[in-house]
Amino acid sequence: MKYRDYYQILGVTRDASAEDIKKAYRRLARKYHPDVSKETGAEERFKEVAEAYEVLRDSEKRAAYDQLGNNWKAGQEFRPPPGWKGGQGDFRAGFGGRDFSDFFESLFGNLGGMGGMGGFAGGRGFQSAGQNQTVPLEISLEEAFHGGSRALQLQVPERGASGQTRTRTLNVKIPAGVTTGQKIRLSGQGGAGSGGGPSGDLYLELTIRPHPLYQVRNRDITLELPLAPWEAALGGKVEVPTLGGNVTLNIPANAQNGQTLRLRGRGLPGQPPGDQLAVLRIVNPPAENEAARELFRRMERELLFDPRAHWHK
Repeated sequence: MKYRDYYQILGVTRDASAEDIKKAYRRLARKYHPDVSKETGAEERFKEVAEAYEVLRDSEKRAAYDQLGNNWKAGQEFRPPPGWKGGQGDFRAGFGGRDFSDFFESLFGNLGGMGGMGGFAGGRGFQSAGQNQTVPLEISLEEAFHGGSRALQLQVPERGASGQTRTRTLNVKIPAGVTTGQKIRLSGQGGAGSGGGPSGDLYLELTIRPHPLYQVRNRDITLELPLAPWEAALGGKVEVPTLGGNVTLNIPANAQNGQTLRLRGRGLPGQPPGDQLAVLRIVNPPAENEAARELFRRMERELLFDPRAHWHK
C-alpha cells in the first residue's frame, strides 16, 4: 500500500494547531465537495481530505500517526511497523459506500465509520505500542570503570496537537564495565502507547568522553609512561596510575622507547576484564646549564653509542 501524508494533503505543517487543521479542512472540503465542485477528480480529492481530517482532528489518532515518524514520503510503499495493533476491522465510509484507503484501514481499521461531511463517528479500541527511543549519553571513563548512577533529564512531547514538551527526570544506573557504543535499556520508558497500548523502551547509547591520561580501545586502557634515560637503561620499579588505584610496575633493564608493558586485568571490568597497557616514552632531561651539558658530553665520550649504527650495516 502507499503511504499517505495527511499533513501534506491538508496543506499544513506537522506542528499545526487543531484550529489550523480545522480551517484547512473546511476550505478544502468546500473546494472539492462533489455536489458543488467542477474540478477534475474532485470526489477522490474530497475523500482524501476527509480521511486526513479524520486522523488529524483526533488527538489520539494524530499521536498514533505521528509515531510513524516524518521520514515517510507520500506514495512510498508502506507497511505498519512491528507491534502495531490498529486492527483490520470492517470499516466502511459514508461517501458513496466507498471504503477508506488501505493505508487508513491498516492503521485505524477497527475504530468505526465516518458519517457525513465534517463529522466522524467511531469508538475507541485502537491500540499501538509506543515507539522505542534512543538517546546519547556521555559518561566519564571513571564512571565506565566503577559504575554509578546519573539523573537524566529528557524533553518529552505531550500527547495531542499542542506541540508542547515537558521535562522528565530518570535515575539511571550505569553498570561497571560499559564501553562506547553499548546501550542501556530502560523498559517502558520510551514513547507512550496509544489507546492503552504499552510504552516503548528507552535506549541510552553510551560514549566515553576523552580522558587526559588514558586512551580506550574496547576494554583495554592505554597509558603513556614517561621514563628518564637512566630508568629505562637500569630498570627498576615505577609507580603507575590505574583506574583502580596506583600500582608498582617493574621496568626491565635496557627498556626501549615505545616498548609496551601489560598490566593484566587493570582495564575496564568484564568477562574477561581488559588490560592496561603502559607505552614507554623516554624523556631526556633538559641541558639548561653547563654542568648538565658536560654530563651529556661525558656520556658521548664514554658510552660510544651511535643510535644510527644499524644504518651502516
